[in-house]
Amino acid sequence: MKQTLLAITTLLFLQPCLQAQLTTTPDGGNKKATITELIGLTEVTIHYNRPGVKGREGKIWGTLVPFGFADQGFGTSKAAPWRAGANENTTIEFSTDVMVEGKPLAAGKYGVFIAVGKEESTLIFSKNSTSWGSFFYDDKEDVLRVTIKQKTNEPPVEWMKFEFLNETMNSATIALAWEKWIFPFTVETDLNKQQAIIFRNELKSDKGFDWKPWAQAAEWSADNNTNLEEGLQWADYAISGQYIGEKNFRTLSDKARLLNMTGKTAEADALMKEAITYGNMNEVDGYARQLMKAKKTKEAAALFKANYKKYPNQFTTNMGMVRALSSEQNDKEALKYANAALAQAPDPNNKSLVEGIIVQLKAGKDVSE
Repeated sequence: MKQTLLAITTLLFLQPCLQAQLTTTPDGGNKKATITELIGLTEVTIHYNRPGVKGREGKIWGTLVPFGFADQGFGTSKAAPWRAGANENTTIEFSTDVMVEGKPLAAGKYGVFIAVGKEESTLIFSKNSTSWGSFFYDDKEDVLRVTIKQKTNEPPVEWMKFEFLNETMNSATIALAWEKWIFPFTVETDLNKQQAIIFRNELKSDKGFDWKPWAQAAEWSADNNTNLEEGLQWADYAISGQYIGEKNFRTLSDKARLLNMTGKTAEADALMKEAITYGNMNEVDGYARQLMKAKKTKEAAALFKANYKKYPNQFTTNMGMVRALSSEQNDKEALKYANAALAQAPDPNNKSLVEGIIVQLKAGKDVSE
């Protein structure tokens, strides 16, 4: 009896070891792969297994991969799409909400399937991302279906792959390529929405204990002409936030810019006059050049001259005087300041720039911008 109990105990002890599997290459010689890219601020990650053509040219589509939905002879699904890869489910994960082929898809991880057609196919995103293949596919778990058109792919691709193409700041084409076909679909993100969310969260963290991030957020709002009222709140906090707010050229001019964009031009002008009193030589010069480009030549010229008076005979202010006098068609006086600036040029590029301006002034051309 004792020997029997010992034998049973030994068998139970060994059983987990007998069931354990050593690590080997994926089944069928397929290759595992992961690809991750950012589309805007959205992280997109695809995990998949890469089947090979392996001498089956012309026998992939419609043969190895059946068209449409097929009964694979195993599992519970009698109408299963292709698993978009080999072995385990191909999965795709989005860190934020996206638009796929113009249709909304929430942030999350999805199983990817394709019902392959002869001319167009159905791309399927399933909330089931943990199955093996599509043997247990259930259309009730579909989250999104979109129609895509496959294209001929040359040269042929031996090992199936996903890649990101046609990338912009807020969109990309994701393409599955294998043998002589490629299956592309577009993914778009709401970049401004995601950026605003990130700024709101980060400004509540330790990053918000300084006026500079608040100013950065306000500038982003103005640069992208979005969330302008919120941008004004950020600008206000950069100026007067408790313990961290600071009045300086940057914070005041940021708010003035947003006020101007929201139609409050009188407030913007008054605030910009205050900002100038805090500006250093380069900041005032930069603003005067903005005014000149906006065709506010008299205002710009006055500012260039005031800047020269405060910081006389500097490369920057001499160039400012060149622009101011050129806008007033006083080329003779402008040449004097241009020659002074030429002797002060800080590098070859600036020297070349001034030399070109001198040539234009001598030809009577306007160089105010």
